[in-house]
Amino acid sequence: MAKSTTKKNLKPASYEFLKNYINTPSPTGFESGGQKVWIEYIKQYVDDIMTDPYGTAVGIINPNAPFKVVIEAHADEISWFVNYISPEGLIYLKRNGGVDHQIAPSKRVLIHGRKGVVKAVFGWPAIHTRINNSDSKEPQPKVDNLWLDCGARNKKEVEALGIHIGAVATYEEGYDELAHGYLIARAFDNRIGGFMIAEVARLLKENKKKLPYALYVVNAVQEEIGLRGAEMIARRIKPDVAIITDVTHDSTTPMISKMIEGECHCGKGPSLCYGPAVHNKLLNLVEQTADKNKIPVQFRTVSRSTGTDTESFAYANDGCPSVLISIPLRYMHTTVEMLHKDDIENTIRLIYETLLTLTPKTNLSYFK
Repeated sequence: MAKSTTKKNLKPASYEFLKNYINTPSPTGFESGGQKVWIEYIKQYVDDIMTDPYGTAVGIINPNAPFKVVIEAHADEISWFVNYISPEGLIYLKRNGGVDHQIAPSKRVLIHGRKGVVKAVFGWPAIHTRINNSDSKEPQPKVDNLWLDCGARNKKEVEALGIHIGAVATYEEGYDELAHGYLIARAFDNRIGGFMIAEVARLLKENKKKLPYALYVVNAVQEEIGLRGAEMIARRIKPDVAIITDVTHDSTTPMISKMIEGECHCGKGPSLCYGPAVHNKLLNLVEQTADKNKIPVQFRTVSRSTGTDTESFAYANDGCPSVLISIPLRYMHTTVEMLHKDDIENTIRLIYETLLTLTPKTNLSYFK
């Protein structure tokens, strides 16, 4: 692979959008807050906007063209459901998506109730009370021994705040910047994808590119509980080609096995995936595009499923050639998910240049 020549295509206004978008809660099943922010930004760069009954949002460029290409990310973030309110006013929970119970103790959260947002914390016993003697085993956080404390003194006071069974709680932590080009936030999985595909639409508009096909810029809901939003929108659009973007694991930190996860570094470019749902000829086109434009890429494999919306598009309808372009991420499903600005820039460039390479006549048949 040629040496990286990372081009800086993102403007300060782009990062302001990213910060606002990341900081807007969008829990699975309740994504409309973030989707409204996303639509407001992307509408200036597309010809039409479409939404579906469950909240997937789509920006469409050249909508009347018969050949359809999708670039897609998912909009939802992991969260918690209020499941039980005790007589003492403590709030017990169920997962909404793959939220990590081990990081919860002492975290601040926002409960989205009927009267608006209520601040609360995950309570946890003081260390003095957890260990009484040298033979005691410290309790570990589990879903059934975690609770939220919003300051209410009883169940009636909790309910008076508008908190109800089924209300959703999201972590409070938001967007921030670290040294050497690193960003942190909750929910980079996968609102960074929604940001990147919106930036692709911006570049196409600002560079006055005319595509020979209809481009559907898809921000799908409910990925975190089984790729549900992508399933619905794939059946509705019936695309001919799909390019999916999501996050993947940086494997350079402790306690991650490279023998299992493969080798992947933040800052060294987007990761391309080999797997059954990934169309080999489309993947080869993306690799060639990266090489031609000196965009660094990394590679990984999956044995069955990518665990992303790729499967929902690949296996929809009569089958849709699909490819997955992932951005390396550290500390997935925590409140300090970390990624690198160079990878953002290069993932956007790779999707953008691939779209300029694709045409309705691109041969993706294995038999021609």
